[in-house]
Amino acid sequence: MLEVKDLSLHYGQSQILYDVSLRAETGQITCLMGMNGVGKTSLLKALAGVHPRSEGEVTLDGDSLGRLHAHALAKRGIAYVPQGREIFPLLTVQENLETGFNCISDGARMVPDEIFELFPVLKEMRGRRGGDLSGGQQQQLAIGRALVTGPSLLLLDEPTEGIQPNIIQQIGRVIEHLRDRKTMAIILVEQYFDFAFGLADRFYAMRRGQIMLSGSKGEVSREALLEAVSV
Repeated sequence: MLEVKDLSLHYGQSQILYDVSLRAETGQITCLMGMNGVGKTSLLKALAGVHPRSEGEVTLDGDSLGRLHAHALAKRGIAYVPQGREIFPLLTVQENLETGFNCISDGARMVPDEIFELFPVLKEMRGRRGGDLSGGQQQQLAIGRALVTGPSLLLLDEPTEGIQPNIIQQIGRVIEHLRDRKTMAIILVEQYFDFAFGLADRFYAMRRGQIMLSGSKGEVSREALLEAVSV
């Protein structure tokens, strides 16, 4: 389980996040929602160590993460799939997947068969360069690369952005499967409201760098959540 208490974040003189607190439990999908520019991506970057937080405490399974950098956090079990995917265009699909080996011990350095079961197209295109894949295929590759590390926390930033509908459905099924395995907590940042509402177990709606509404699917109505993320 991830627990965040009073996290603040600055970019230079500008404050982006204000005392954000949330929790993401293993076996659940926690969704961060809100309009563009409210701080969702900045929060994921802070959790992944891509941008150091200014204040606040973050614990994973009860252990404080302190001020660890991105590589150390990846070794602690945090996998981040950024907006825009950021795969290596000149490396093959197989080589892209193997970049996840940097975060795991030598004895575990293999691409699990399950990744190719979840994303069959990656098996078909193992020898193709990442830059030759479609946007949807690159998104599958980015998620697959994150899963190679065997994470206990998976951070997904806008996985449906620019993706064709049939791939969105497949990615949704994969996220549900990962949730149902109950081996990781999943935090999903998503603008596609129906996709997010259908998947998530818990919601946090953000506005101007703060959490304005939170609750489980049983506690937050669709109408209240839609209003919170539309203002």
